Amino acid sequence: MFKTFRNALKVKEIRQRLIFTFLMMIVIRLGCQLPVPGVDREYFSNWFSQQTGDSFNFIDAFTGGSFLNMSVFALNITPYITSSIIMQLLTIAIPKLEEMQKEGEDGRKKIASITRYVTVGLALIESTAMAIGFGNQGLLEKFNFLSVLTVICALTAGSAFLMWIGEQITESGVGNGISIVLIINIISRIPQDFTSLYGQFMKDKSFAKAFIAGLVIAAIVLLTVVLTIILNGGERRIPVQYAKKVQGRKVLGGQSSHIPLKVNTGGVIPIIFASSLMQLPVVITQFAGGAKAGFWGHVTRALSSRNWFNKENWVYSVGALVYIILVIFFAYFYTSITFNPMEIADNMKKQGGFVPGIRPGKPTSEYLTKILNYIVFIGAIGLIIVAIIPIFCNGMFGADVSFGGTSLIIIVGVILETMKQVESMMLVRNYKGFLDN
Repeated sequence: MFKTFRNALKVKEIRQRLIFTFLMMIVIRLGCQLPVPGVDREYFSNWFSQQTGDSFNFIDAFTGGSFLNMSVFALNITPYITSSIIMQLLTIAIPKLEEMQKEGEDGRKKIASITRYVTVGLALIESTAMAIGFGNQGLLEKFNFLSVLTVICALTAGSAFLMWIGEQITESGVGNGISIVLIINIISRIPQDFTSLYGQFMKDKSFAKAFIAGLVIAAIVLLTVVLTIILNGGERRIPVQYAKKVQGRKVLGGQSSHIPLKVNTGGVIPIIFASSLMQLPVVITQFAGGAKAGFWGHVTRALSSRNWFNKENWVYSVGALVYIILVIFFAYFYTSITFNPMEIADNMKKQGGFVPGIRPGKPTSEYLTKILNYIVFIGAIGLIIVAIIPIFCNGMFGADVSFGGTSLIIIVGVILETMKQVESMMLVRNYKGFLDN
């Protein structure tokens, strides 16, 4: 792998792209430390430490600590991710957007342009809510119109700037820019998490206990990463045979192909959707002052993954069951709006293709639906296992870390895709790729 990387640096185009991506990463991390003018960062840090739910920890992990620092990148690219999901859903619901998507490159550019406007709108709404909501509680050193406007402009501009950086990385760097922005934020928190694990389980312990604890931590992380790699790479290939056609003296078609159905068809989306839906009541409750007791207090504690698998309060683990049901539901929901078996079957029929042993048309559609339902369930179970392992360790052993199954799925997925892109650039120049080593 290191030899391949060395060979990649010898290619001027790839070297320039890698250097550009690295420089943009530095800009991102510097921006995460740049405070918003007029903000009392000590107040926000104290407020953050008093929150019992994991909703804001989830946000802070995705923003690379920018949210806790209340930097100009506090919103990060979360508005862009939200707007992308909204546009993807609206593309299914609104015929005009669906037509744009089918127009090819021009249509995709139009949808991307709309997504940018939606991103700025969402950033404006979120920054306004934060500036007024937190400012009224003491976040701002001077709570007046000018200070609120300054915070709104700084946070909105920071989010828009990160969106622009992501697009520049996609165009002039390596990999998907938005994914690179997200992964550098997540990775930036990992050293802090391992330092926390060391202080909690290994520091001031005997050599034997520290060694065993280190092995257990390494084994859990390695197991989660391996499961994530298997989950991302797994696919079911449906064989497709194309009928032969005779045109004049030429015989066309007759070749064999396949339809690749990924086991993890929804990627990390089902987990993000399920986590967001479960944390929404918790966030609202915390903004409203918190529910310390009573029925609603027990509900919010059950919805927070920090309280799952706790030996002292097993009853709150019912929230894990709700989480599992939501992940499975959103896995099927997201797959249903991104993969249309009927459309695939119709296209195959028009091109003279068929699945061996299955009649073209409706029988093919029903066959694909049956296989897809089976695969989606397996993928959802795999997602749940990867996501639950860190949560279980947190509840049973108090291993409080910001990176979890969701973060690892994103990290592994982005790294693999980036390696494939570099590999494709190098294969053009007769170099061996990363994945062949």
